[in-house]
Amino acid sequence: MSNRELKILRNLAGRYAEIANADENLLKIVTHRKVNDLKMERPTVLMDEIPWNEMKNETELILECEDEKLRSIEEYLRRELYRHKNFRCDRMFVPYFPVDMIVNSTGIGMDIAETTIAADNGVISAHSYKDQLETEEDIAKLKTPVITYDKEKTTENFYFASEILNCVLPVKIVGVCGGYGMAHGVWDTISMLKGVTNALIDLAERPEFMHKIVEKLSNISIDVAKQNESLGLFDNSAMYIHCTAAVTSDLEMPEDYENVKLSNTWGRAVAQMFSSVSPKMHDEFDIQYAKKAMEPYGLSYYGCCEPLDKKIDILRQIKNLRKISITPWADINIAAEAIGKDYVVGVKPNPAQLSLANLDEGAVRKELTDLYDACYKNGCSFEFVLKDISSAGGNPKNLAKWEQIAMSIVK
Repeated sequence: MSNRELKILRNLAGRYAEIANADENLLKIVTHRKVNDLKMERPTVLMDEIPWNEMKNETELILECEDEKLRSIEEYLRRELYRHKNFRCDRMFVPYFPVDMIVNSTGIGMDIAETTIAADNGVISAHSYKDQLETEEDIAKLKTPVITYDKEKTTENFYFASEILNCVLPVKIVGVCGGYGMAHGVWDTISMLKGVTNALIDLAERPEFMHKIVEKLSNISIDVAKQNESLGLFDNSAMYIHCTAAVTSDLEMPEDYENVKLSNTWGRAVAQMFSSVSPKMHDEFDIQYAKKAMEPYGLSYYGCCEPLDKKIDILRQIKNLRKISITPWADINIAAEAIGKDYVVGVKPNPAQLSLANLDEGAVRKELTDLYDACYKNGCSFEFVLKDISSAGGNPKNLAKWEQIAMSIVK
């Protein structure tokens, strides 16, 4: 590592530390906490899953370090600084440089067999999957993986980053719940092991067979969570749960991450392919399994891209449910009325708005205002979470314009 590279990284880290420790950042944490505690003062705005591939020519994002390990540190810091300057919204900047735990798995006994067709930019792909779960013999091939923690390699990475940054920015090892949460997503797995069409047909024609698949994968998911808990792999300072805020007063958190239990963390459950099934089928084939999987957690967050506006009643069976995802394909008026003051509404505006070369600012303002009004009139605690931004139309300014509109509405 050259003196020039060291100077670059420490300069970036120093600038980042100022942002993370500023009063503005601390205030945002408090604002998010009140939303998650169902005591909202104002809704919050977050943006994630950014199309960084469309920003390669942005001067502030060009990497200068040569070594790959140094470049990974530089990339993190440059992206966070770029976010803060151009579309900070209510992003909470953690007051440390995160080093991810290196966690390994022996797998579930079956690899995904897929064909992909990449888009022109090579980032987003279309997928088709081979059905590998056609018989009960196939189900028997599924097995619970063994989870292991590579503490030696993780510690090595920690000391490497600390030697560079610790004089200006603390370094912290972060666990498996450092941003996405421990997810119970058996239907995401099924969609890749069978293909969505095959799975939906079998739901209708072979329901008992599908129950056997769901039960097997659900038990595997629960066991994996318990293994992570026993290995002490949960983060004790996670600010995010799958792109949304995780900070809350309603979870006790041990100071030592090695003692963090499932009951101290958020759980997350999803059934994205159930966009196409009835509430009754959704209840039978997912909620009845998800509510068991979520029991050990302190709080839980349900949903991702599946419309849930007409399914709030079945979600109420999840006893520790705190947050519900409401996507652009749901009716916000129906959802907000059904949710009321009982849960946080994770409102997902339409990311396709940003894919035009020039943002239609009037359309964005109307969409966000309609979403805001529906939640506000029903007394909801809510947050705007713009995610799945596959494209910003090749124009990074679209992100900044969207953020400016959103913040003008919530403040």
